[in-house]
Amino acid sequence: MLDGLKANNPLRLLCAFPARARTRVGSNLELLINILVIAAALIFMLYQGPGFAIRIAQLFAIFAILVVSLNLVIGYTGLLSVAHVAFFGIGAYSVAVLTTNPEFEQVPGHIRYFDWTFFAALPVGMLIAGVVALFVGGVLSRFRDDLFVLVSVGFAVIAHRVFLFWQPVTRGAFGIHDISKPTIGGLVIDGRLEFMFLSLGFLVLVCLASWMIVRSSFGRVLMAIREDEQAIEVFGYKASMFKLMIWVISAMMAALAGGLIASEQTFIDPNSFLLLESILLVCIVILGGLGTIWGSLLGALVFVLLNEGMRFLPFLPDALVGQARLAVLGMLIVALMLFRPQGLVGKFKL
Repeated sequence: MLDGLKANNPLRLLCAFPARARTRVGSNLELLINILVIAAALIFMLYQGPGFAIRIAQLFAIFAILVVSLNLVIGYTGLLSVAHVAFFGIGAYSVAVLTTNPEFEQVPGHIRYFDWTFFAALPVGMLIAGVVALFVGGVLSRFRDDLFVLVSVGFAVIAHRVFLFWQPVTRGAFGIHDISKPTIGGLVIDGRLEFMFLSLGFLVLVCLASWMIVRSSFGRVLMAIREDEQAIEVFGYKASMFKLMIWVISAMMAALAGGLIASEQTFIDPNSFLLLESILLVCIVILGGLGTIWGSLLGALVFVLLNEGMRFLPFLPDALVGQARLAVLGMLIVALMLFRPQGLVGKFKL
């Protein structure tokens, strides 16, 4: 009887009302953000025409794969890494080197011509990224928190130097031109619409794989590591092994995105894989929200729209588009940290 009186106590109900109201307001705010972002994207793409919409969809699919892969490490496992641009570059260079004829390149040194197809080179690039991630992860697993971030920065810098100075393979600062398009049964996927569907298909596979990971017992251990790594080891789980596994899986997904961007742009050079780009990826993950696949998709969509849409501003010179993009993204991140630190639809705070 006393328990019933306590449960129906008006004072208790009154005190609980603000918490329920905050939860409801938070849910409604997330729904509103979703609607606004998607509606703004659709209106802007339709206004610019179908060609622009296809371009946005292509880039969105590729960057969404990259952001989802990074969110598995940062959002779900709590490892703040700025090294994913290296795996992105490994995938891109693997596809470029294995599929491109270098005879016309004016680069000193012997460059071998492999003449592989895109679908043969892509899994090789993912495998190379996975092997590199296995060795790098073995080193990174020795560190935590700030030291982990610093070591990942070092790896990203080393990877960029390899891309820049290993000229017999990467062509150095000259970059790699005329990268081959994917082919299926003799049919070349060189049209924007066809490549868009290919990229979106890979995005669906990556999202499905990520969803299965985070919903499994493996994913629950990852989230437990994020909350308290030492506590999870008390229950017999080897946290370093779980971190290494998700690190390798995430690296292979990033390499997949790299292979797609190389084939889509048909040109890559080391400047596409600077440390700044990796920091930008972390900002996109934070923007969308940590620990949510849907947030990664929203963050990638906002970034691509911001990146491509600012080219149409009449008062902004083309030479300043890149700097303006970084400035606007930086202001968005600052605003989020002040008013919504979990990101647009995130579950956790950084």
